[in-house]
Amino acid sequence: MDGADIATQQAVSARPVFGERRFGRVNWLGLRTLYVKEVRRFLKVITQTVIAPVVSTLLFLIVFTQAFGATRPGVGDIPFVEFLAPGLMMMAVLTNAFTNSSSSILIGKVQGNIVDVLMPPLSAAELTVAFVAGAATRGLLVGFITGVTSAAFMSATGATMRIEAIWAILYFSVAAAIIFGMLGVIGGVWAEKFDNLAAVTNFVITPLTFLSGTFYSIERLPEAFRTASYFNPVFYMIDGFRFGFTGAAESNLAVGVALTLALASGLGLSCYLLFRSGYKLKD
Repeated sequence: MDGADIATQQAVSARPVFGERRFGRVNWLGLRTLYVKEVRRFLKVITQTVIAPVVSTLLFLIVFTQAFGATRPGVGDIPFVEFLAPGLMMMAVLTNAFTNSSSSILIGKVQGNIVDVLMPPLSAAELTVAFVAGAATRGLLVGFITGVTSAAFMSATGATMRIEAIWAILYFSVAAAIIFGMLGVIGGVWAEKFDNLAAVTNFVITPLTFLSGTFYSIERLPEAFRTASYFNPVFYMIDGFRFGFTGAAESNLAVGVALTLALASGLGLSCYLLFRSGYKLKD
């Protein structure tokens, strides 16, 4: 075998096999591209995806504080408006993170362009990270803007939005955005039409957020309802997030941290398995 034959054989052996990824262990370019696509998708209609939720949340704050603020007592030593604002911020984070990933996947399935996401050389883990990161970005963005506008409103009414524990604010907001982004992925993959997704929102997401101490202290609930609240994972997210602003918590923060880590791990594995199997995506 002469030198030319050896060079040809080396070139052939170096050529990637059909279906083999030409990237390293992580396709960073593909991952970044899909994430940017998800962010640009909701920023293109920012009035609907960001501004509208902020206005809706601010209306909740105005109605509750102006209609009931004069007669509604504070929660412990915390004025009611300072107790309410963090709960509304977290509710905005949760609902928008869920909506972003679920609608993105379902729209892709309905329009038939989900194949554009599945065909590139992206692993199931990379798909999971990109969709969830995009959803978390929207949730955190809406939550941040809601916080700024709420702080301005509170300042105008003589109240103050304090920061007592920045770690709790950052941890619980990011953890909640990731968890509900994963729930959105699961909901979007499972749903076959928008009615299915609306059912998940109306019968699962909304009750979990509204019955989690967003608008009230669970200490004022009857015993049965108070006990049920401790089985609601959203309660720990809101309570931990609120602790970051008020310095007071109704639950054990260590339990909240452990629960959110367990939920994120379990839901992340579920998303990974759904993408790897192609369940309701490759039909």
